[in-house]
Amino acid sequence: MGVIRKTTEQLGIWVSAQGGIAHRDDALRAGFVIAVIRAFVREGHADLIRRVWLCTPHAPAELRTAARAGGRVSCISLARRRKWWMPEGIGPELHLHMLPGSGPTRLDETWSGVTHWTKPVVPAARSLLGTVEDALLHIALCVDRDAALVLWESAARVEKLAPETLRAIEWRSGVARHLADAVTGLSDSGLETLVVIPLRRLGLRVRQQVVLAGRPVDLLVGDRLVVQIDGYEFHSSSAQRTSDIAHDAELRLRGYTVLRISYSQVVHDWESVERTIRRAVAAGLHRAA
Repeated sequence: MGVIRKTTEQLGIWVSAQGGIAHRDDALRAGFVIAVIRAFVREGHADLIRRVWLCTPHAPAELRTAARAGGRVSCISLARRRKWWMPEGIGPELHLHMLPGSGPTRLDETWSGVTHWTKPVVPAARSLLGTVEDALLHIALCVDRDAALVLWESAARVEKLAPETLRAIEWRSGVARHLADAVTGLSDSGLETLVVIPLRRLGLRVRQQVVLAGRPVDLLVGDRLVVQIDGYEFHSSSAQRTSDIAHDAELRLRGYTVLRISYSQVVHDWESVERTIRRAVAAGLHRAA
């Protein structure tokens, strides 16, 4: 019985299942012979980038660019793809990880992204997407420290990375080591991190996700001042809002002061929020009776 030869039509289905772009060697391992791959390109179904990447017209633009450059999507761009919490003000530029000594990028004069030329933090398989660890390193080097900590905290939560795991990595950057030491893995969202950072700079004792009256609160300042943060993606349903109000009432009955702040206040009016918290502290509302 002869070997059944796979067709260009089957190759098209296979490449689409890979997201519209795939390495030639992976296609060979999947059973597509060189003649079929060449016919697939010759018939206009895909471009062959750097002689190794089969790229269909439906491939994501950032992966096509990464293939052309001989790099991997990393830093902020990988964070977006993996749905880490993104601080406002971060630009849309494509960030690529380039390996030192990997040769020219072949990017034309219209390229306006960011290239990170660093040795890999961890060995990476052949891919157009960088590793989480390399993305964290690039974020540490690319954005201001507060925004970087927001992203690191989000990565710890989304990727289920224990803080001690991050601290065990041999980071080649002092900023990355500082961020690894600072990560708690407790932030429910990036908003929490944006609130925790300035409050701790004031010298206040701030704890996250402390269970009070049967439910965790976002922040507990001192012993009695509860700060709850209503992010735009949370607390959206009527039932959730009713539950929040009931919990706030129970906390007040138990002697806690509850301050509830919104996404807009944290991001666009932090000075007013901080002023309110300072006044609460000045009034001793954070101390146990």
